[in-house]
Amino acid sequence: MGLAEFNALPVAAAEEALRSCNAALRFAREVAAGRPYGDPAAAAAVAERVALGLAWPEVEQALAAHPRIGERAAGDSAEAAASRREQASVAAAGEGVRAELAAANRAYEERFGHVFLIRAAGREPAEILAELRRRLGREPAAERAETTRQLAEITRLRVERLVAGQAGEPAP
Repeated sequence: MGLAEFNALPVAAAEEALRSCNAALRFAREVAAGRPYGDPAAAAAVAERVALGLAWPEVEQALAAHPRIGERAAGDSAEAAASRREQASVAAAGEGVRAELAAANRAYEERFGHVFLIRAAGREPAEILAELRRRLGREPAAERAETTRQLAEITRLRVERLVAGQAGEPAP
């Protein structure tokens, strides 16, 4: 959909579309309530600001909709399609890298109690794995802050694509 169509959606439909970008209820409500937006960048900036302001339980709500790095998102939902597009480089990685990612994901989840989240779009598998390993050594509070920042980056990209009419197109 394009920006004009997004701005004209009924509130419930706009919130549903936004939840494919970030599954936190408050996020969808606040961004939908901010319409109309003048351009995709304005909508994306508001989306990022709202995502950065989410309380940790709301971030956890959003995290529940994200597959592990290296796992193919199932289904035909907009969120699953976005995850597959964003993780395309990881899906094409060799078996060894995928096995290392799986092991590091398990260690991360044991340590922090939630999935590892990173803006995968534009990153190579080795970079993602190195970042996962680096973040394993962080203190929980610092990692929560980083997870929230990564969620905000992902959210910004997804909203920008949504309102620019590119939600179904492959990433550049």
